[in-house]
Amino acid sequence: MDRQQLRSHVFDQTGIKVDVNDPIFALVALNEAVLADTVERQLAVLNAASQALAAQACIAGGLPPPAAATTAATATAAPARWFSPREWRLLGAAALVSLATSMLVLAGAALLWRHTS
Repeated sequence: MDRQQLRSHVFDQTGIKVDVNDPIFALVALNEAVLADTVERQLAVLNAASQALAAQACIAGGLPPPAAATTAATATAAPARWFSPREWRLLGAAALVSLATSMLVLAGAALLWRHTS
C-alpha cells in the first residue's frame, strides 16, 4: 500500500486524519522491511523442510526419486534459526520508533488536555 492508501484507510477506520509526512509512516516502512525479510527467511526454511520431507518419502517408497540437484541442495541446507542478528536489530529499531511515537502522542494529549470541573 502506498502512503495515500494507508492515509485513507486510517481515516476510514478511525476518522483520524494523518499527514503523509507523519512519522508513523516510518514505522510502517520499517515493519514492511522486517516482515519481507522474515517471510523470505521462513520461505527458505519451509522449502528446505519440504525437500527433506520429500527425500524421506522417497526413501520410504512413497514418492519417485528426486532430481540430483534437489538432493544436493537438501544435503547442504543449513539449520534454520528464529531470527538473524539483522532481524533483531530491525525489531529493536521498530520497538524504539514505536515507543518514541507513543510518547509523542501521549505528550501531545497531555498538552491539549483540559481539566473541566
